[in-house]
Amino acid sequence: MVQLVNSRGIERIIGVGNEISSCAARFNIEKTFYPDTAALIRAIQRGELRLENEIILIKGARKFGFDSLTEVLEKKVHETILEVNLGAMIANLNYYRGKLKPETKMVCMVKASAYGAGSYEIAKTLQEHHVDYLAVAVADEGSELRKAGITSSIIIMDPELTAFKTMFDYKLEPEVYNFHLLDALIKAAEKEGITNFPIHVKLDTGMHRLGFEAEDIPLLIRRLKNQNAVIPRSVFSHFVGSDSPQFDAFTRQQIELFEKGSQELQAAFSHKILRHICNTAGIERFPGAQFDMVRLGIGLYGVSPIDNSIIHNVSTLKTTILQIRDVPEEDTVGYSRMGHLIRPSRIAAIPIGYADGLNRHLGRGNAYCLVNGKKAPYVGNICMDVCMIDVTDIDCREGDQAIIFGDDLPITVLSDKLDTIPYEVLTSISTRVKRVYYQD
Repeated sequence: MVQLVNSRGIERIIGVGNEISSCAARFNIEKTFYPDTAALIRAIQRGELRLENEIILIKGARKFGFDSLTEVLEKKVHETILEVNLGAMIANLNYYRGKLKPETKMVCMVKASAYGAGSYEIAKTLQEHHVDYLAVAVADEGSELRKAGITSSIIIMDPELTAFKTMFDYKLEPEVYNFHLLDALIKAAEKEGITNFPIHVKLDTGMHRLGFEAEDIPLLIRRLKNQNAVIPRSVFSHFVGSDSPQFDAFTRQQIELFEKGSQELQAAFSHKILRHICNTAGIERFPGAQFDMVRLGIGLYGVSPIDNSIIHNVSTLKTTILQIRDVPEEDTVGYSRMGHLIRPSRIAAIPIGYADGLNRHLGRGNAYCLVNGKKAPYVGNICMDVCMIDVTDIDCREGDQAIIFGDDLPITVLSDKLDTIPYEVLTSISTRVKRVYYQD
């Protein structure tokens, strides 16, 4: 431990337990030691131990109960947090890996800040678990990962014409879906003196969003073979409805079109071009279409796109009760007097609103959070930074936690209420909500 502290430039250590306390003299930095976690928490709460403007790593065996310490520190910093369980994410990764052939490669989607979970932390964990590719939407997302130390191969799914230099500088591999983009990319690469820059060719097999048509492939091959600035690393397409049996005939048609188009492209080149079409649902429902690689998205974050069931919950959004007041039956709560009470009520205010990603349509009793394991409906309109909940029938006090979604309140309950998909709820969580990462 002393060697690690010295090699990493740690400025301060706080030790818990008799074993590390017995080695106190070995640490030549600012140091404090406590016999147990309860003593440490008391020191913080009494102001005897001050922690301000510091980055804190909490590490220790489960027997020390450091989860209670985490809660104390979180409340001192921010009342609303998104907890991200990296262990659960790894379990989801392995769940889907278990459905693949040993030779099948995997792309993991970390776009949109890893579906709201935090792109760098998720990318770092995936890199440590040796996924073959990461995928983001735009070059800026990819360059930020590179600056943070991510070395894995990264695909840019929506490359911008103005971002070619960024992609070259940071070795970010763009999707190419039409001749305009391809020609501009080749020209930019040639100008920089770049050769064999990897690209990922997208074919349209029925989504009709982006991609080369089947009739474009002969010209695409000629265009690629008449230059050496770029080289196809993979060819792929995108399922329209692989999550639903009602679209199975169409999905099989997509697979046939992709197989034909990708084979035509591969036949023109001597090097191996990776082929991929399966998304999360495709991994489960169309194992015969694994080809060389698959793309794992929402399943990585714990939600099955097939039936919206939770595999291993990754994200928990929680906040803290700021104030509780008694409101008479004849009064209303919130803006525009939309919180109509039908009985004398205990109303709690919690510091989360639509600016944090809590959709206004969940207000007026349309949804609930959990306080001490019990349902607390949202009362009145959800405000920008605060909302009100009914805790009349709940034994609670100011400072208690409110769970917006998590293990006991699946995010799919919220997405169903909003008539949307879990992706939207996850990616709507504001960046001002502090992310806390842990691995169980």
